[in-house]
Amino acid sequence: MAIHYTPTTPTVSDLTLHLQMSAAPVETPQALRDTFFPAEWHPQSGIQLTWPHAGTDWAPLLHEVDNCFVGIALEVLTHGERVLIVTPEPTRVKALLHERLPQRLLAHVSYCECPTDDTWARDHAPLTLVTPHGPRLLDFRFDGWGLKFAAAADNQIGRHLRHCLKASYEAHLDFTLEGGSIESDGCGTLLTTTACLLSPNRNPMLTQQEIEARLLRYFHARRVLWLHHGRLAGDDTDSHIDTLARFCTADTIAYVRCTDTADEHYAELQAMEQELHALRTTTGEPYHLVPLPMPDAICDPDDGHRLPATYANFLVLNNAVLMPTYRQPANDEAARQALQHAFPRRDIVPVDCRVLIRQHGSLHCSTMQYPTHVM
Repeated sequence: MAIHYTPTTPTVSDLTLHLQMSAAPVETPQALRDTFFPAEWHPQSGIQLTWPHAGTDWAPLLHEVDNCFVGIALEVLTHGERVLIVTPEPTRVKALLHERLPQRLLAHVSYCECPTDDTWARDHAPLTLVTPHGPRLLDFRFDGWGLKFAAAADNQIGRHLRHCLKASYEAHLDFTLEGGSIESDGCGTLLTTTACLLSPNRNPMLTQQEIEARLLRYFHARRVLWLHHGRLAGDDTDSHIDTLARFCTADTIAYVRCTDTADEHYAELQAMEQELHALRTTTGEPYHLVPLPMPDAICDPDDGHRLPATYANFLVLNNAVLMPTYRQPANDEAARQALQHAFPRRDIVPVDCRVLIRQHGSLHCSTMQYPTHVM
């Protein structure tokens, strides 16, 4: 039965060179007794969606984005995971899903009612540690990607969710951090970008060394790998890592490659590619690098600015990978083939994300996974 929670107190080129995969490593840390920040492929209970509504910037596109979110929910549910919907209007969303989803799936949907500013669950949702005593939600401050957008309601969402999720809760509200800004290999390595984590409107009083020390402590990690290059035009996040480079296994990274010398991204993404080639695993080996194509330019129909379309913004499920597509058949298919090599045991499922990039995000940005036993 669906859970409906109402808070009592309002409180926010050449693929062949790179696609020779080694045998997939055991997808758990070395010591199961340890506390760790799981990789996205760690067994999941379900996915959070923070549903769009007319009080957000989605208002003129609400019908289209509703359709996209219904499609994401359907894929998650049909692949055997639960869906948790965060929304200030559960009655509307519930009616929509009862109309659009098979009846048999509705029992696997739950709701958390609370105010929201926007829909980017990846960045305002808590991040989950796996511990010997059960899962633990880490709630960080969310400030609208460096004070760019209103975030007071979204910054409270983590506190609402502790009543909806089966996990202990740990507040770190003196530290600004978004889920899209860090990647975990599940074995103690974090991957991030200096452009985001060192941006002046997030944690201006902390040095890079102090920020790294906090990451290591909060996530029980052993090391942080920093990328100094990489950006997408139209990106509001200051180069979130989940738009650029993603762990696929502990020794495999998929990343956005730009081969068009006339593209404005060429120099930065070439420099990022060289940084990735220089990275080493904990055993001193180079990473297997899986290049993803750069989508052809997609521009906002209203003012013409370029939108941050990226195939790196995929979502890993227990037995599938949901991949953003942009109605570019050649690029969409090349990205699908690359991700199939990176995730040979999972179905690669396309999701049309053209409406999501109208608000400068994509598939991974709009979702948050939770480990087993949390939902």
